[in-house]
Amino acid sequence: MKPNIVILTGAGISQESGIQTFRDADGLWENHDIMAVASPQGWQQNPELVLDFYNQRRRQLHQVQPNAAHHAITKLQQHFPVQVITQNVDDLHERAGNQNVLHLHGELFKVRSDKNPELIYNWHKDLQLGDLAEDGAQLRPHIVWFGEPVPMITRAADLVAQAGIFIIVGTSMAVYPAAGLVHYLPSYTPVYYIDPNAAPIAISNPLTIIREKAGTGLPKLVAQLIQED
Repeated sequence: MKPNIVILTGAGISQESGIQTFRDADGLWENHDIMAVASPQGWQQNPELVLDFYNQRRRQLHQVQPNAAHHAITKLQQHFPVQVITQNVDDLHERAGNQNVLHLHGELFKVRSDKNPELIYNWHKDLQLGDLAEDGAQLRPHIVWFGEPVPMITRAADLVAQAGIFIIVGTSMAVYPAAGLVHYLPSYTPVYYIDPNAAPIAISNPLTIIREKAGTGLPKLVAQLIQED
């Protein structure tokens, strides 16, 4: 029986497609107070600034394409059951053909009612003040902001608990609660950690660190896993 492979992805995998992240030395967030554009307080104080910030991100997303790491996951799916858990809000996984993608921090191409988080809509254009949900509330980005609960974290933990192989790609493992998902792994599950700046993780699982970019390291690992299958 083939092992379930669970892949946790972070900003590094999107960065290689040209999406700037706050991990970058010249990252787009440096020009903004993070709490001004990614918190409920910032939204209440200056919704126009928040909308402009995410409109720029949405426009940028229209201009980029999946990279070798995303396509490697699609290839892996042809040989193993694969579940992706991503901290990223872009749709590059889906565009590359990745299936079973769980977005921990929301999705840039979706918006939701400011009053009812269950009223979610697909949205590929700019979002403006006055754009309303069917309940009459202002629409806001479907993004988990700082200080907000992460609704999908329980589902993610359940998936990690069933992992036969766990792959971490392009994340610093410093952002919680996502970084804590490793503690739900069965003790025997091997972990592969791909990131140029990967540091040891405090887990007892067999751990292989691959200090390479996602677009290089993940295709190599996928080829190895398929060969060993």
